[in-house]
Amino acid sequence: QVQLVESGGGLVQAGGSLRLSCAASRSVFVMGWYRQAPGKQREPVAVITSGGNTNYADSVKGRITISRDNTKNTVYLQMNSLKPEDTAVYYCNVKWLTLNYWGQGTQVTVSS
Repeated sequence: QVQLVESGGGLVQAGGSLRLSCAASRSVFVMGWYRQAPGKQREPVAVITSGGNTNYADSVKGRITISRDNTKNTVYLQMNSLKPEDTAVYYCNVKWLTLNYWGQGTQVTVSS
């Protein structure tokens, strides 16, 4: 199993920044972030491999950066130029031995 502990999130005005962190209990190849807005399905935001290869949703490209510290099994999501439409619960996700593991979720609210 993999335990994930998220931190960060909160309330910020439009144009502001937030940083999310997610620490995993073991090393995993792919780490990522998803989000779920009220009334919408959960959607991918960004993923990163242990080698540093990244992929982003089109809606966040240029504003959000995913990174990781492999020595700490931790993935980060630096969110800049936040928009009200970024408001959602953000979930850390890893895949290990074909299973998906999710963090507890952290609320990000962007006020206009």
